[in-house]
Amino acid sequence: MQVLCHWIVGAVAAWRGPGRGRGRGQSWVRALPWLFLLGCAHAQTDAPTSVQNKLLSEVSQWAQKTHQLQADQFSFAPLDARVQVQTCDRPLVMDLPFATRETVRVRCLGSPYWQLYLRLVLKPGVTLAGAPASAQHAATPAAPTNVAAVPPKAVVSAPPVLRKVVVSKQLLRSGTTVSPDMLEEQEVPSLGVDLQAVTSVKDVENGEMVRDMQAGIPLRSHDVRRAILVKQGQAVILTIGQSGGFAISARVEALQDGRMNEQIRLKNPESGRILSGVVTGPNAARGL
Repeated sequence: MQVLCHWIVGAVAAWRGPGRGRGRGQSWVRALPWLFLLGCAHAQTDAPTSVQNKLLSEVSQWAQKTHQLQADQFSFAPLDARVQVQTCDRPLVMDLPFATRETVRVRCLGSPYWQLYLRLVLKPGVTLAGAPASAQHAATPAAPTNVAAVPPKAVVSAPPVLRKVVVSKQLLRSGTTVSPDMLEEQEVPSLGVDLQAVTSVKDVENGEMVRDMQAGIPLRSHDVRRAILVKQGQAVILTIGQSGGFAISARVEALQDGRMNEQIRLKNPESGRILSGVVTGPNAARGL
């Protein structure tokens, strides 16, 4: 659109030439480039509106099929003016998170990850029917309006395939050592979930974040790396003995950094003896 506008303005200027458009009758010609520029600017400002209109259209089609409604039986409550709708690189995922079934949650599970809520405003005398509140679907085309209404039981779609993922409860900064209380496991529709998404909190326990991660976003295996739990020069509690039986613990010095389940060298500061141990947690190791 910008290229077209620049071409039109140049063409008008070339048509006028040095000897044209000087009379009163031709004054309108001088205004043409500005009119075209205003039109181009208006077209550019329409971009966010078109994204929002596309979103509303998809949600409307989904609501028509889910609640067995016609397009003229409902509308949407206006969005907050501060909400900036972004495009999604994957099909939108919609569901009914509340018992009232009038609130539709719309999520983008791609990049960037976002979610927002839209409220249906029903026309007088219209009631909701169709899928239960727990049903979740990706956006699908609306049913043809010229087909006779089908009883709700005949149009309830199969439950979506769910997948367990691990999400953070809070903002996790790069370099943060992850603990179980920072995370939770959730089941979400498998459609759009990254194949490298972490499925168990145990898989990333005591891991270290390699990038900032917002709350509620599924963690991927490459978002977390094994953290250094023992650092060179620090005191380490070394436990020697069999689990469930007799065991003794001693305070030793780490001679090298170590991550979970790594074997490291340790030093007894009293005797000077060099020992070996396996890292079992922060500043903790098990003797070999």
